[in-house]
Amino acid sequence: MFRWRIVGGIAVVLAMTSMSLAHADSPGLSAEENSMTFTLSSGAFGHNESIPRRFTCEGDDLPPDLAWSNVPSGTKSLALIVDDPDAPDPAAPKLTWVHWVLYNIPPNASGLAIAATAGELLGGTQEGLNNWKRAGYGGPCPPIGRHRYFHKLYALDAILPDLGKPTKAQLEKAMTGHVLAKAELIGTYQKGK
Repeated sequence: MFRWRIVGGIAVVLAMTSMSLAHADSPGLSAEENSMTFTLSSGAFGHNESIPRRFTCEGDDLPPDLAWSNVPSGTKSLALIVDDPDAPDPAAPKLTWVHWVLYNIPPNASGLAIAATAGELLGGTQEGLNNWKRAGYGGPCPPIGRHRYFHKLYALDAILPDLGKPTKAQLEKAMTGHVLAKAELIGTYQKGK
């Protein structure tokens, strides 16, 4: 578990993106409900750019800073899922590997900051399980090729009940019908590059 604090204003935003995400991985979200202004960014890397080694298994394995803006009105909580659809090999993907699951992030938070010591998450935030079967962040560690890492932030119209340590699938099921908007940031990583 890592220590997080609310991030104030970001002076320079390297990449901001929001996407119309009426996809199967967007529980309860229709194109009409998606807010085109809800954005997610990181000071560590830009959209579709390489994630620095520091945030991977070859570095300090810390989660990168994330910042968001234009949270839709009516948002009661936020949820974050970070996953890699290219596992184990981008040339022949077989599964989506989950790196991080957070939910019930306070809607008045504007981001998560890098922190190297264990501690508390933002008040009320709860963690789910990644594919290493542990709570918390597990950085990119692709066995072969350059993988994509999707950082997906959901604005929800509800505070979710205590789900314990849910998997990505369990969280998505709980979010169904509650998604107001989704913002997405994609980073890439290849070992030794």
